[in-house]
Amino acid sequence: MTVPRGSGMYPRPRPGNLREVAEKLEEATGLRVQIVGGKLVMSPTPRGKHAGVVVRLRRQLGEALPEGLAAYEMSSIALPEDPDDYVTPDLIVLPTEWEDDDDWLADPVDVALAAEVISGSEKSREIRDKADWYAVARVAVLLVIDPRKGTWALHTRPDNGSYQDVLPGKFGEPVPLPPPLGFEVETARFPLYGAPPRTPRRKGRTEDQAE
Repeated sequence: MTVPRGSGMYPRPRPGNLREVAEKLEEATGLRVQIVGGKLVMSPTPRGKHAGVVVRLRRQLGEALPEGLAAYEMSSIALPEDPDDYVTPDLIVLPTEWEDDDDWLADPVDVALAAEVISGSEKSREIRDKADWYAVARVAVLLVIDPRKGTWALHTRPDNGSYQDVLPGKFGEPVPLPPPLGFEVETARFPLYGAPPRTPRRKGRTEDQAE
């Protein structure tokens, strides 16, 4: 969800202070706020199945990552040379030195893998914009998991603002992570979102009601 400009509750969003606005929004709402392409983007509260995918992925990474790398949640990536933009992937693989860093924004050069689990309400345009953001930041490997459709996409070789290689797959097919990771992620046990609840239709007036 993109936050509209102008609000009496928060500072007016403007270049250079978007991070301040994002922090205040996070404190007030408890939602994850990111700045993608100069726009404040608020993520809805994740479903249990969203968390289930993240837990299953993190468990596999923790068992297979090379020494010196670890998987983290709630860690953000800065867009180089930009005073505002940053994203917070659902899971990020960084050198373990990150645990002793006072900063909250990781350098994209240090990111071995970023993983995004699509929420049920995300629009296709928002998903494309975020993938482009990671490519501009030159994050080496982006894994996008979509529990709505039971699919995944592995993005590699960022260049000129886009990923040159995108490998698609379905739940049940392993994700072949490239070096320095060099192992496969099993997806057969990733949960699928259920069908969204339908809004009940209002019934029309019957002849009896009309009388």
